[in-house]
Amino acid sequence: MVSFKEFCKRKDVIFSAHRYGIDAMGAMAQGLFASLLIGTIIKTLGEQTGLAFLVDAGTYATAVAGPAMAASIGYALKAPQLVLFSLIAVGGAANTLGGAGGPLAVYLIAIVAAELGKLVSKETRIDILVTPAVTILAGVGLSVLFAPAIGAAASAVGSVIMWATELQPLLMGIIVSVLVGVALTLPISSAAICAALSLTGLAGGAAVAGCCAQMVGFAVMSWKENGVGGLVSQGLGTSMLQMPNILRNPRVWISPTVVSAITGPLATCLFRLEQNGPAVSSGMGTCGLVGPIGVYTGWVADAAAGLRPAVSAFDWVGLVLICLVLPAVLTPLVAMPLRKAGWIKDGDLTLS
Repeated sequence: MVSFKEFCKRKDVIFSAHRYGIDAMGAMAQGLFASLLIGTIIKTLGEQTGLAFLVDAGTYATAVAGPAMAASIGYALKAPQLVLFSLIAVGGAANTLGGAGGPLAVYLIAIVAAELGKLVSKETRIDILVTPAVTILAGVGLSVLFAPAIGAAASAVGSVIMWATELQPLLMGIIVSVLVGVALTLPISSAAICAALSLTGLAGGAAVAGCCAQMVGFAVMSWKENGVGGLVSQGLGTSMLQMPNILRNPRVWISPTVVSAITGPLATCLFRLEQNGPAVSSGMGTCGLVGPIGVYTGWVADAAAGLRPAVSAFDWVGLVLICLVLPAVLTPLVAMPLRKAGWIKDGDLTLS
């Protein structure tokens, strides 16, 4: 009788840290980029230009983030067609039930569902029924059982953020900026966390600073490896694309995180940068420039309501420095001694 190990090898179910931690994680980030993130960019462009078609197109794209991530993971795991297509339903369930932890729930559950589907694929004469049924039932069942708990764990980050917002501006700026920036890069939804917490005002400004530090910082720091494509995909897309590299070498995360601890208090104490637009903008950073646009729309709304004077040159200088210039300049500088010490090597930041 064929052993289970040999059976798994024949079905290409290989229990590998590289396959699950690097390949699947990288694919999930690409699926997120091809749905939620590009959709957000298109939708924001439509809102700023008044083109309803772009708003609708972006809305449709963001709505399928879960299925896109799950299908991307299945593709990375070399899932057969019936398994791959069935993962669309699994991704939708995991992302919806996972709440703020939706991407993490999709990542974990899609891997299990894909591998189970691969094990039964083409093993029966009614494969057209068995393979999608096993994949969907396993994935949706796991989503019902575990996705809410994963979401609750992700939301626990929000409790710490809310505690930090009650501190004086210096400490609040550091902690909120670092935590929300880290959440942005992790496979959880920083935008959902900020929306759930209604994170606006000075705390929202600190959150924007932290997210921009991660996105712009990684984009510029990895210029040598990734060029213009990496600059755009990370700077206007998501720093989550670096998660596989962070898993390989966590030290690459030091520089943008240190910079977020610098720009956060500068935003709260020096520039008094408030994000009074939609709370979701606090957790988006430079993805489609949603974070900076949220700050700007908040300025406009507050000025119209008589809550603040007209937007000043100092406001604009602060916004540009916090969101773009300082992360672009400081992150490579902070990384220089790390590179000299051999903590970061050439190729460590290459996107797959």
